[in-house]
Amino acid sequence: MKDKNVVFMGTPDFAVPVLEMLIEKTNVVMVVTQPDKEVGRKKELVYSPVKKVAMEHKIPVFQPTRIRKNYEELKKLNIDLIVTCAYGQIIPKEVLDLPKKGCVNVHASILPKYRGSAPIQWAIMNGDKKTGVTIMYMDEGMDTGDIIKIAEIPILDTDNVGTMHDKLSILGRDTLESVLNNLLNGIVIGIKQTDDYTLAPMIKREDEHLNFKDTGQNIINKIRALNPWPLANLILNGKEIKVLNAEFKKAKTKNTGKIVEIDKHNLGISCKDGIIYLKRIKPFGKKEMNINSFVNGINTSDYLNKVVD
Repeated sequence: MKDKNVVFMGTPDFAVPVLEMLIEKTNVVMVVTQPDKEVGRKKELVYSPVKKVAMEHKIPVFQPTRIRKNYEELKKLNIDLIVTCAYGQIIPKEVLDLPKKGCVNVHASILPKYRGSAPIQWAIMNGDKKTGVTIMYMDEGMDTGDIIKIAEIPILDTDNVGTMHDKLSILGRDTLESVLNNLLNGIVIGIKQTDDYTLAPMIKREDEHLNFKDTGQNIINKIRALNPWPLANLILNGKEIKVLNAEFKKAKTKNTGKIVEIDKHNLGISCKDGIIYLKRIKPFGKKEMNINSFVNGINTSDYLNKVVD
């Protein structure tokens, strides 16, 4: 496969294992990734994880602000296959038509479920027991192309978005590798997606807030789905507290969103069908801490029966 020219499009850590596999197995002639970002007060330029790998292997890097408007560099190449994985931009038809063997995407869900930019988060948030990766041909829609191969993996109760991200990144690499030779030889026929799709839009600020009128399991699922980024939150005494970990115990509760238990080791908040016990948090302006460190630094009697927003 080293005689086959591949262009890879991707940006974050999730895409790195796929790129590394393609570098090993094929001739990656160009890497397309998002523009460098300015970070911090000094506005230092930070390269994407994918760009760093490309530079290590001395592969040309192309970083258009909008690939819909700027793709002339790609037209100069003799491309057998384009592979995308968490690139972050919609690919125009003019680019999709360039490679001889098509353009394929590695998507972190079992399509047609969870089309969109946050499939891992929504799968956990909705309490799914499994997820997976889909290798698909790309078309002009959002994750609507013909399916080449699906690989599934369970979502454990101990999983959060961080652990599932890492598992699916490796699964995506391995699943693409299993069909790569056939793709490059043009002997793969995709299967059209069914119409029973669901969407997984980008996580918004309002999605991060915990609603204690909800069931305990749904609250726990949201905490897991947003850990380690961007983190679920609640408001206590007018200040935001981010929640990294919590436990739920079923119980009869009269009111929701109140601190009903607090001592040296626990802070319990009532919800629809029980109590949520915070275990690890990040108070506003402070570092992450276990709940016992937080309660040992406050007057617990001032917090009992306080309402959590």
